[in-house]
Amino acid sequence: MQIAKMTSKGQVTVPKAVRDALHLDTGDKLEFIIKGNRDALIRPVTKKVDDVFGRLQKPGRKPVSVKEMDLAVKQRMKSTFK
Repeated sequence: MQIAKMTSKGQVTVPKAVRDALHLDTGDKLEFIIKGNRDALIRPVTKKVDDVFGRLQKPGRKPVSVKEMDLAVKQRMKSTFK
């Protein structure tokens, strides 16, 4: 178990072991998901271009808006961690 202390400004330093395990780099964003009473899930929400390159291009797929993509991502993330 890794422990971090929150400052008076609400800032927390993510312990190195956690950064390493989640492959976090400077500037990466973290999502906080509240699960039940006083439980939270923290996960990275950023990916490098190389990690996602080519995943959106499929022959015959109709174009979708950014808003539709954002909604689909949110729905998928919610269903993954229920």
